[in-house]
Amino acid sequence: MPTSPSDPTAPPVPTAEPYDLAVIGAGPAGLAAAVTAAGLGLRCALLDAAERPGGQYYRHPAPGLGAARPDRLHHHWPAVTALLTRLDAQARAGRIDHLTGHHVWTAEQGEPWRLHAVVGPAGSGSAVVEARRVLLATGAYERQLPFPGWTLPGVVTAGGAQAMLKAGLVLPGRRIVVAGSGPLLLAAAASLAAAGARVPAVVEAGDYLGYARTPAALGALAANPGKLAEGARHAALLLRHRVRLRPRTAVVAVHGEDRVTGVTVARLDSAWRPVPGTERRIACDALAVGHGLLPQIELATELGAPTRTGPDGAVALAVDERLRTGLPGLWAAGETCGVGGADLALVEGEIAAREIAGRPVPAALRAARRRRRAFAELLAAAHRPGPGWTDWLTPETDVCRCEEVPAAAVREAVEELGAGDARTVKLLTRAGMGWCQGRMCGPAVACLAGGGEPRPDSRPLACPVPLAHLADAVPRPPDGP
Repeated sequence: MPTSPSDPTAPPVPTAEPYDLAVIGAGPAGLAAAVTAAGLGLRCALLDAAERPGGQYYRHPAPGLGAARPDRLHHHWPAVTALLTRLDAQARAGRIDHLTGHHVWTAEQGEPWRLHAVVGPAGSGSAVVEARRVLLATGAYERQLPFPGWTLPGVVTAGGAQAMLKAGLVLPGRRIVVAGSGPLLLAAAASLAAAGARVPAVVEAGDYLGYARTPAALGALAANPGKLAEGARHAALLLRHRVRLRPRTAVVAVHGEDRVTGVTVARLDSAWRPVPGTERRIACDALAVGHGLLPQIELATELGAPTRTGPDGAVALAVDERLRTGLPGLWAAGETCGVGGADLALVEGEIAAREIAGRPVPAALRAARRRRRAFAELLAAAHRPGPGWTDWLTPETDVCRCEEVPAAAVREAVEELGAGDARTVKLLTRAGMGWCQGRMCGPAVACLAGGGEPRPDSRPLACPVPLAHLADAVPRPPDGP
């Protein structure tokens, strides 16, 4: 039970019996895990920083907007409503405590586990939740690669553009270029076009032919016909709205003074270096850009959980067939195990819940996970950023937007001051010391530092924490006499 309730003004309450399972994150994986585990007899806590369940993928319009057809903003809406109905039923039955507005900032491993959270929109409250087992379903965040002009008003992430549409029913502009790399671009462009935006181009740095270059890739495609059909629906909608797809092309500069007025795109070679003479300007008033997703795993890596590097260079938690991490009592599901989309997350959430409850997992469920995970690995390999993207940068381009650290300063730290990794660059330049703590600029700084293979994201605090909460936190006493 929480040692303090969700209401940050309420007095602390005594610690009661620990939960059987605490699920961190109420996106597709966390929702599926919580309702499945509760249905199998476990007493669960479902912690999430948001006020409403669904995560980034199943984001809801704000209640005050009175959205008449929220189903039009999502794929597989019936699956969403079914999960939410089950969550409500289990919560009313007392088998799930849905702790909204709880942002877990650290976890203490032990018997039981202790999860420390800040509570409320301003983080003014605090809570400690104890559980015998923990499932990490914290999802992912977008990978950004900087380029000249990327800090101008009107430049948003591809996922951010979808969030504006889903949660606020607004568009970032009227004429929006969608750019970057990865399957999210097609979904974002289709959503924006369907909502009334003019999308002059989808600028994809990768090459969709990579989906079918090997027999294994062809096999993964054939084993996931639903994904092929989904891609075909996106393509048909884009064709209907006359959206041009530009593969092996990138936005290399954004133009404008107070906001975006246009972008320059250029063809890329196989290493993602711009090909001279291929530049072309496209008029627009907004740019939605992203280069895939990165698993959000710092709660586990801070404890030393083993990781793996995926085909796209993203670091994810290493799990076994039962979705156990390398830490006793800690499971993971969904994007934390490697980005694979909502369908895979739902399957993994259910598998993890069954494993935690000690119940058999249907063979069909395990087969679905293998198919969908193979498809996710195929997409990751096809959209891995090429090393030549750094040629997009000018010396003045801000790499760290929080601290306004330009590419020239990062390169000086590496070439003249001897920095050989992102941490040393951070100490010399302050890159990554801002509000986002390197989530936005970390991959770019690491690439420019040339520190070899990507390292797992590890930080003692997973979100900003008031000093008063740190002072009040009582560490677990050490084992032994």
